[in-house]
Amino acid sequence: MVLDVMKPLKHKQLLEYELEGFGIRLNKQPPNIGFKKKEKGGINLNALVPQSELDLEAVKSILSEYKIHNADITLRYDATSEDLIDVIEGNRVYIPCIYVLNKIDQISIEELDIIYRIPHCVPISAHHKWNFDDLLEKMWQYLNLIRIYTKPKGQLPDYSAPIVLNAERNTVDDLCLKIHKSLQKDFKNALVWGASAKHNPQRVGKEHVLFDEDVVQILKR
Repeated sequence: MVLDVMKPLKHKQLLEYELEGFGIRLNKQPPNIGFKKKEKGGINLNALVPQSELDLEAVKSILSEYKIHNADITLRYDATSEDLIDVIEGNRVYIPCIYVLNKIDQISIEELDIIYRIPHCVPISAHHKWNFDDLLEKMWQYLNLIRIYTKPKGQLPDYSAPIVLNAERNTVDDLCLKIHKSLQKDFKNALVWGASAKHNPQRVGKEHVLFDEDVVQILKR
């Protein structure tokens, strides 16, 4: 989200409020609340930690608005009514967001120090191309991506064009699928250099989990 650093931060809050109304949750995780409808038995509330807002009556009141009279609810943290409603609705979207505050060339160093304290914010100057490296690093982090370099047999690794994987789908098998589906069928094993290897190189199978900037040589049958 790109914002003008010369405008009040209230604009940021207004945009967040508008997105909340459409079910978009920025920089939040889905509520850790168990919710299971059932045919009978009424409302069963299991609070694993003390609750400051939700008790059985409050939960029943919220569920009744959705005509739900039989359900098991498990609260694994100190949850709010809004958290429970989000779980019941089941259509919320949780996405990471970076607030890019532009035009820092027009503010003082003291003001810049204050901006740096705002969570999820990266101050830049598009005109002067200031702080672009910090923005790119933050984008990479928020997108949760890793870079894997391939090494053809008998050649040096290709550091110019890494294979980009999601950090949650980062096995050798995922890498094979990203390069070409046929590699999954022809795969024999792989040699890995880098942080994920116990020694360099390490011979691994498809299930091996790769780390950022590992070097991989895939061997076919």
